[in-house]
Amino acid sequence: MTRPADPPRADRQRLAGWGLQPRVDCDVYRPGSADELAALLRDAHGRHTLISRGLGRSYGDPATNADRAVVLHTGMDRFLAFDDAIGVVTAEAGVSFADLIDALLPRGWFPAVTPGTKFVTLGGAVAADVHGKNHHRDGSFNTCLIAFDLMTPTGDTLTCSREENADVFWATLGGMGLTGFILTVTLKMLRVTSSRIDVSSTRVGSLDAMLEHFAATDEDHRYSVAWIDCLARGAKLGRGVVMQGAHAEGNGTTDLRPDKRRAKSVPIHFPGCALNPLTVKAFNTAYYAKHGSGRHTEGFDPYFYPLDAVHHWNRVYGKRGFVQYQPVFPEQDGAAGVRAVINKLVDARRSSFLAVLKRMGGQAVGPLGFPMAGLTLAVDMPRGAGLEPFLHELDAVVLDHGGRVYLAKDAAMSAETFRAMYPRLDAFRAVQRRLDPDGVMSSTQARRLGIVGDA
Repeated sequence: MTRPADPPRADRQRLAGWGLQPRVDCDVYRPGSADELAALLRDAHGRHTLISRGLGRSYGDPATNADRAVVLHTGMDRFLAFDDAIGVVTAEAGVSFADLIDALLPRGWFPAVTPGTKFVTLGGAVAADVHGKNHHRDGSFNTCLIAFDLMTPTGDTLTCSREENADVFWATLGGMGLTGFILTVTLKMLRVTSSRIDVSSTRVGSLDAMLEHFAATDEDHRYSVAWIDCLARGAKLGRGVVMQGAHAEGNGTTDLRPDKRRAKSVPIHFPGCALNPLTVKAFNTAYYAKHGSGRHTEGFDPYFYPLDAVHHWNRVYGKRGFVQYQPVFPEQDGAAGVRAVINKLVDARRSSFLAVLKRMGGQAVGPLGFPMAGLTLAVDMPRGAGLEPFLHELDAVVLDHGGRVYLAKDAAMSAETFRAMYPRLDAFRAVQRRLDPDGVMSSTQARRLGIVGDA
């Protein structure tokens, strides 16, 4: 009889999300197989709780587990199958979007839905049901997801799809890792003939002009995103640049070669005073002046993943870190909600050089799904005095306009606010507790929001 695998050893580490704070002590495990994951589950029962972590690109605390255990899936990153005729790939959950692109773009396939960084694992993409610049047309990651295998906290392995274990499928999408360990992911890629993107840029002088441009042109473009100057006031409130794109037409395999950009890196944490209203205003003014209206063709990297060109770019915010705040507003109240958030940022002089606006195309199916038809705004704010109360003020604005905050970006929401924003929480809990009767899965975020109880 085969002896069960032993669990891997843990290292004690201080972990944080991409926003660098809060940093918490965790026992970190690095399994290399499903057998080792099963051993971790057997060992965890009655002793501590577990949460999965990929490449650590969620901004807040969903992939940390203060004084408990975190399971890194980056050692489980093998490709298992690929059908080149239809672009269907099966891979372990630790495979990243960067891995997918490196392996499959030269063969004419690109991720059908991709977040704003390629350093996200497939497991993380499922757990957060990530979305990209094409949500208005193609929806979030679940639309290209065919199935996944999930190891539940009881040690069972379930194949989950729209037809099989459908309730677990939808609870896991957006469930932030609380239903178990994602083992493998099967998804449909998008056929392309070039690695380049045809981009149409349009500079607009106000939020109203931007929304009018979206309404008139978005359906003609697969990808659409806008940068917003969040420090502009008065008639210029919400001015920015709309960047809409489509995959360019290529003529052969040479057109599928990715651009080889040499990535730069931020070697140290910047001083805390480096980002302030003056420096951000200077950046925003220069960015708006540089990006005029016109058409050009560029590589997929600068269009989809502009910040990936600078490794450790989060260090620009200094050791105190930052928050990326992302709400979505329903279509009927979207403009008013976005305007209210921007007005609060301007009035509070909360600096943000990274502020993007996108249209979303439809309501999430899963009980903890984020998207709804409307507008989503994402803004970066340095951590500092008074930030958490200010975030609670923003949460109140979002609630007043019928919106909700993305859990992959959440860093300070209260349990009461979370329940109000996600009224289907009880439906999620019913599935999660059935899969995890002993409360093995937990995270710092899940306890803060009251999704799961303490253990």
